[in-house]
Amino acid sequence: MAKSNSLPVPRGDVGPEDQPGRSLKAALRNGQVLLGGMLSEYARPALVKLFVHAGFDFLYIEYEHGFFDLATLADTVLCARDNNLPVIAKTPQLERAEVAKLLECGIVGIQLPRTETRADVECLLDYIKFPPRGTRAIAPGYGSSGYAQPANWATWMEDQDQETTLVVHIETRRAYENAEEIISTPGVDMVYVGPGDFSIEMGHPGQYDHPEVRGPMETILQLCIQHDVPFGTTAANLTAAGEWIRQGASFFETVDELTLIAEGATRLVNEYRALAGTAVPPR
Repeated sequence: MAKSNSLPVPRGDVGPEDQPGRSLKAALRNGQVLLGGMLSEYARPALVKLFVHAGFDFLYIEYEHGFFDLATLADTVLCARDNNLPVIAKTPQLERAEVAKLLECGIVGIQLPRTETRADVECLLDYIKFPPRGTRAIAPGYGSSGYAQPANWATWMEDQDQETTLVVHIETRRAYENAEEIISTPGVDMVYVGPGDFSIEMGHPGQYDHPEVRGPMETILQLCIQHDVPFGTTAANLTAAGEWIRQGASFFETVDELTLIAEGATRLVNEYRALAGTAVPPR
């Protein structure tokens, strides 16, 4: 059969699934506190639907430490977009091709682990924005355009620049020392402080609410407020989350599917053991 030389049909009107990044940023500008459900190992459209039903505001993919098949990950992101759920993902490293694959599968927020300098931010910005602002290569027709060909490349490129969301990830002492120059860099959309590694860097592993961990995090939060950049973290518990919200935190990367399964399974088993008057046997 002869291969057709015809171009894909141009797109029609833009729907909600085409602007998850703008919806995410608009919600933050409007003062909403956003909750992100996390995926750490299992990427499935079914999990997206469960998170949508639960009411999460965005999906966060732990792509630095997690193990994901790229094809399944792309299917999961597509499902999220079809359900108007914006997706943020860590890039495993600050490298052009890694970032490009995440963007083209439809992820709108790129979160840079171990952000430590303004130069790091400017490099990521260069990768996620089209010329003249950056050097992102054109690749319409993938997940970022809903697998349809944009009718006008220039318009689509401008739309994509508004869609892409740069998320700084502060988790080291050096980043804390450079926090103001990082947060004030033009193009930063969100700042996340990872309390796990940050607590290690500050000498108190796992103690998210230790004064020598919490204090510097609060300093970063105040810098974010000063520069009008949304601040987010992962709270140790609901009490801590409430305190963060009162101080001005805008978003939380909350809990992953592994934790939900472990906690739910353990609770169920313990409840049944209590009914039977037996303890959970040691493993």
